[in-house]
Amino acid sequence: MGLTARDLMTADVETVSPDDEIGEVLTKLSRRDFTGFPVVDGSELVGVVTEHDLVDIFQPSDRTLYVPFGLPPFLESLTYAIDLSWDELDVELDLAKNAGRPISDVMSTDVKTVGPDASLDDVLAVLANEEEDVNRIPVVEDDHLVGIIARQDVLRAVHRERTAADPDA
Repeated sequence: MGLTARDLMTADVETVSPDDEIGEVLTKLSRRDFTGFPVVDGSELVGVVTEHDLVDIFQPSDRTLYVPFGLPPFLESLTYAIDLSWDELDVELDLAKNAGRPISDVMSTDVKTVGPDASLDDVLAVLANEEEDVNRIPVVEDDHLVGIIARQDVLRAVHRERTAADPDA
């Protein structure tokens, strides 16, 4: 039958609530190796929040500030560019202003999902879509989050499947 989403997914998913504050989610992200969380109300998936969504709240104007160090969510060794108006730049920056807002204000609600019985081809179609930059796919059954599939999960599974079929690979 081939691999399904259930075979690929991680069932123990770290999530956040729509009422969680942006500051809390930034702190949580700073302690993880991934770049976003599914947002659930109970166990119902209501959105996804990514590092990209959070960086966007710090881009209010026409100037660019380069932040090459490890302040959340800037944990990668890459340099992030954040647009800021130097006229509005003060000691508190925008972090203090936005830290208490609920994550529901910035989360994406148009989330690409698959069911647990989706085929590997269905999963690949979502991950490979050039219009969207999807790194993780929530697995949903009856509107409830049951797992998540990361790109790495798919690559590992395909590699295992190929090397099992061809021991010389």
